[in-house]
Amino acid sequence: MDAELDELLAAIGPRLRALRHERGMTLEALSAVTGISVSGLSRLESGKRRPTLELLIPIARAHRVALDRLIDAPATGDPRVHLTPRRHRDGSVLVPLTEYPGRLQVFKQVIAPKPRRLVSHPGYEWLFVLAGELLLVLGEREITLGPGEVAEFDTAEPHWFGPSSDRTVEILHIHGPRGDKARVRASPA
Repeated sequence: MDAELDELLAAIGPRLRALRHERGMTLEALSAVTGISVSGLSRLESGKRRPTLELLIPIARAHRVALDRLIDAPATGDPRVHLTPRRHRDGSVLVPLTEYPGRLQVFKQVIAPKPRRLVSHPGYEWLFVLAGELLLVLGEREITLGPGEVAEFDTAEPHWFGPSSDRTVEILHIHGPRGDKARVRASPA
């Protein structure tokens, strides 16, 4: 067997353990759902048992994830978009729509009510409200935006944004970490 395949197989066990912990499941609970013994699951997670499709398919089903997430298969030019939401304890959800370190980053966010805390950092941001009302605080100014409205600002200015009420707000959020600004190439006549 080649070294690359050995490395791929060796990484599966720790990935399975991390996924189970992320889901808050015990070995016993996963065993009950998959029909795989607790000791079999433990040996699989520790790398003492070789992963097979017969073992991985029930685990993928139990966690409701694609099989390729368990094995971290190399990219094959798959045209589907694989989004991994990041859920926060406060009920907010962040979905990265791009993965370009150092370049423009695009997110879809559902923001739950949260305390105001002004921050500043290098970059430039655009916020487009999809649903709900967004309160944007820029220094001393407060701006309320509704669906279809956009704000753009330099993130060196102290800022905060979140729902304007006790309801969530859904936005598209674009961040240019190097201060990149949009270049408008077409506009209404």
